[in-house]
Amino acid sequence: MTQAAHHLDAQFAFLNEADRLKSVLRANFLLDDARAENSAEHSWHVALWALVFADTAPAGTDISRAISMLLLHDLVEIDAGDHPIHLPNSGQALAEEKAAKRLFGLLPQGAFEALHPLWLEFEAGKTATARFAKAVDHTQPLFQVLFSANPRADHIEIVRQNLASGRASDLATRWPDAHAAATVMLAGEPLPPSAFRQCLTFLAEADALKSVNRATTLCDASRRENSAEHSWHIALYALILADQASSDVDLPRVIQMLLLHDLVEIDVGDVPLHSANGAAHSASNILAAEAEAAIRIFGLLPNDLGKDLHVMWQEFEANLTPSAQFAKSLDRVQPVMQNIQCGGGSWVEYKVTFDQLESRVGQKVANGAPRLWPYVRNRCLKFFE
Repeated sequence: MTQAAHHLDAQFAFLNEADRLKSVLRANFLLDDARAENSAEHSWHVALWALVFADTAPAGTDISRAISMLLLHDLVEIDAGDHPIHLPNSGQALAEEKAAKRLFGLLPQGAFEALHPLWLEFEAGKTATARFAKAVDHTQPLFQVLFSANPRADHIEIVRQNLASGRASDLATRWPDAHAAATVMLAGEPLPPSAFRQCLTFLAEADALKSVNRATTLCDASRRENSAEHSWHIALYALILADQASSDVDLPRVIQMLLLHDLVEIDVGDVPLHSANGAAHSASNILAAEAEAAIRIFGLLPNDLGKDLHVMWQEFEANLTPSAQFAKSLDRVQPVMQNIQCGGGSWVEYKVTFDQLESRVGQKVANGAPRLWPYVRNRCLKFFE
């Protein structure tokens, strides 16, 4: 085995293990009260929060670093489990430290030294970047309850206590707009019109992505993956596989594209790559519906921010810039690696041949990450043989 292949083996061992975060349930429920939220889709949602509220961050905040922290921050729950804010946490910190060493220890040499300190920085919460990331992580669950159409009485009480004396109580100084909005909504009053309210409305709408199911299953084949946790996972792919990007790729922009890229599925739904013999994904009616969905969804945001994020989504779709091409490559690679782990997954369901995989996936991956496709191709061959 070459050194490059060994390096990629370690990277994918970490990424496949990260898939388990999609099965860690939290105390929060989705806005439609259909089920408990899991920690992977929560991690996607708070990373999206950080992107949307970037202009409100305090001086000295590195937004790209904050987003990376939020992509990583809950991985330790794979071993330690979620810790609801209203319950005692005896021993939780030690369990999470042990989990961090194990999980980041799966990475190749050099990556552990880069990412483990990022998680430690978030946990310590002392830098401006970590404080902003913490504020986002502490705020999103409040509005997950307050924007619910039918919030549970015990969840409302947890929000009330959290704002009064819990970890969100100091939002009055850390993030006054968030604290004020939560207080108004907790009192049952409507939020006055503002850019902050528009951002909250967009982020509440984004919650619906957690209910869009994809053809791909989790690595353990226990259920189909949803588009929110998929978006988290491929943003994590970008962070871990950054060394596969060419020098002209803007990695923070890639991660931001991947956080946004599937939001249109809230209106259109997922279109499996291999459906309709591979033709559905590029059908003109689907592309038109997605473009219309993008106008509606990004139009919920304040004008300039909505335009900026819409442009980023369009760049991803056009697939012309090096950053978009690398992002597209990762969007194709992640389902391949999941299918390998679960015994074929959507390849079996759609009767995919190796030649079809090479034309529908391989060419796209090779276009944006040419050094990655030979490794992935060899892994796929074993299944099709």
